[in-house]
Amino acid sequence: SNVVLESSGINAEYGGEKEQEREDGKTMEVCIEQLTAFKNNIGDDWSNVVIAYEPVWAIGTGKVATPDIAQETHANIRAWISANVSPDVAASVRIIYGGSVNGKNCVELSRQGDIDGFLVGGASLKPEFVDIINCQRT
Repeated sequence: SNVVLESSGINAEYGGEKEQEREDGKTMEVCIEQLTAFKNNIGDDWSNVVIAYEPVWAIGTGKVATPDIAQETHANIRAWISANVSPDVAASVRIIYGGSVNGKNCVELSRQGDIDGFLVGGASLKPEFVDIINCQRT
């Protein structure tokens, strides 16, 4: 789904696959379908775009993609953007991870080369949110 954060002018695209789609090896097929629809709606100005990869199977479930799975999917999303939008946009767009990010898994996730930050849900209401905010400093 696409959300425009009116006060900042940021366009945020949230997308990801369901658990059965993941198990069936259709993660990128689902993401490409979502990214294509977003690209068709946004046009050529990607200067204020943030992409959030948020696997549906991880939202509020306590399940989280392993760092390797998250990195692979983020890298594939970035490669798709490079091929279908432009290499410059792919290099500059922020691709963030959402899906049960917490104080225990945020450091390892933040070390992945294509994960530019997090979309934090329930953990933002807990004291560990400070750990998530500061995880790249460790």
